[in-house]
Amino acid sequence: MNHELNNILIEKTTAFVKLSLQNAEAGHDWWHVERVRRTALKLADGLNLNKLVIELAALLHDIADSKFHDGDENIGVETAKRFLIENAVDKEVIEEVLFIVKHLSFKSSFGFDSPKSIEFQVVQDADRLDAIGAIGIARAFSYGGFKGRPFYDPAIKSQHFTDTTQYKNSKAPTINHFYEKLLLLKDQMNTSQAKEIAEKRHARLLTFLENFYEEWG
Repeated sequence: MNHELNNILIEKTTAFVKLSLQNAEAGHDWWHVERVRRTALKLADGLNLNKLVIELAALLHDIADSKFHDGDENIGVETAKRFLIENAVDKEVIEEVLFIVKHLSFKSSFGFDSPKSIEFQVVQDADRLDAIGAIGIARAFSYGGFKGRPFYDPAIKSQHFTDTTQYKNSKAPTINHFYEKLLLLKDQMNTSQAKEIAEKRHARLLTFLENFYEEWG
């Protein structure tokens, strides 16, 4: 596809995603997707990568998150596939975008050992960066409130998850989520630039927790 056609495709995809997420929970809404797209393109800047794959995967990665669809892991991938086919996207691009969409998330990382293209790594880093730092904190409490979970319960200890089912079935307080996912992400970044950004955002998580416990008393 040439540059002009790619731009038209991105415009169509943006409109499709905005419509799909118009009623989404604030932590997984259009603005989350837009931040991931911007960050992914920034991480890819200056590198010889397939920017179309990166941008499409970033835009489509959360259009039907399983946590909002009774745990259905396939609906997001199938929705993205249908959209890409209807817009006559090249088969190779579709395959890579869908692979990224399917395996991108933290919950999908348990037991995942397939090779990750640099495009995959860039989009995954961008998504994970949005889960930490000040915005990551806001997103965590937004989702916790959406699910009716308490901020914190000293009697409920955080867990170490070893598989996707365990992780998905957790109904723990939001503070536990810091230990069960957010604080782990710094060491799971793929690219050197993302690792550098993650260090700063990780520090913000630690500062928040220190202040939270001080105020909790």
